Formats: sequence, C-alpha cells, structure tokens
Amino acid sequence: MSFLIKHKLTLLGILAGAAGGYLYYHFIGCTTGTCPITSRPVNSTLYGAMMGWLLFTSFNKEKPNRNHTTE
Repeated sequence: MSFLIKHKLTLLGILAGAAGGYLYYHFIGCTTGTCPITSRPVNSTLYGAMMGWLLFTSFNKEKPNRNHTTE
C-alpha cells in the first residue's frame, strides 16, 4: 500500500496516458493501417502510457538529502 501512495502521481500518469492513447486509437486512429503507433490498439495504448509516465514524472520533486554535509 505504501508503494501506491509513494508513486501515485506516476501511476496516475500511466493510467491517464493509456486511456488517452486508446481513445486516440478509437476515435482518430489510422484508416490505412500503415501507421506504426495508431494502427493497433495495443501500440497506441502503450505509447500513450509511456507519454503519460514521462509527463507526470516530470512533476515529481526530489526530496533534498538532509544527511549531506558540506566541507
């Protein structure tokens, strides 16, 4: 459960991106079937999940290391 709380923003980004990727395939897609990403729902969903992960992890803030000493 602590994993879900710790990575909630990342998981939300993956889910939102996957949903967006599938919706893009469903409503816009590729009519000719030659598009490598949008011609199949699996490709489009995975690509969307990856883009959502990249976008939402860019908002994560690193916590400063309090044990670091300067000399």
